Order: sequence, then C-alpha cells, then structure tokens
Amino acid sequence: QVRLVESGGGSVQAGGSLRLSCVVHEYGWNTQRCVGWFRQDPGKGRERVASIHRGGGVTAYAVSVKGRFTISQDNDESTFYLQMDVLKPEDTAMYYCAADDGGRQFCGAYAEDFNYWGQGTQVTVPS
Repeated sequence: QVRLVESGGGSVQAGGSLRLSCVVHEYGWNTQRCVGWFRQDPGKGRERVASIHRGGGVTAYAVSVKGRFTISQDNDESTFYLQMDVLKPEDTAMYYCAADDGGRQFCGAYAEDFNYWGQGTQVTVPS
C-alpha cells in the first residue's frame, strides 16, 4: 500500500512562490516509482503539472508551468517537492500528489497512469 501526504498549499499574490511537499509512505521500496503533481479546477479533469521518475530522476513538465515550477525529490527519495515560482492567477487549483506502481521507463502524463493519490492541497493566486 502507498499513502501520500501533501502539504504547503495556501494563498499567495501573483508573482509569488509556494513550495508543496509530498511524503510517500509505502510498504517496501519501489525504486522505479513515478511521482507526479496534478492540479484540478472544479468541473475539469486533472492536469499533470510535473512528474519525476524516482529511479533516474527524469522530470517532465506541462508547457504552462515549464520554467516556473520545479519538481524534485529529497535524498531519502521519500519526500517530493513542487517549487512554484512566478505564480499566476491561472495556477489557482487543487493540487494533488500522485504515484504509480513503477515499471515505466518514463512517467505517464495522464491521471489514469497513476495509482495512488493524496488528499490534495489548495493553491490560490488572486487576480
């Protein structure tokens, strides 16, 4: 079983920064697991913001956040971060941490590619 616990959301003015954290609790140790950050507006599907492959550290980003957001993992590879800089009102959403069962050479880009989800943390950037 895998349990994900997010923290770090909040409200910040446009141009500001926030850092989200996701702690991965798991039985055993899957070195090939992908961890991703998704966001969702009410009434819309979940959009992949960024992902990282735990084994190789390969990252991927949505075009809308590339150059502004950075996904990383701690040395213990159990804590994952999403550093969000130059935030914009359109970044406002519920943000979710997600993990898959591993086995992919590259991380998936869609919500259905991930098997485990955190409870979500709200990020608000007032216009």
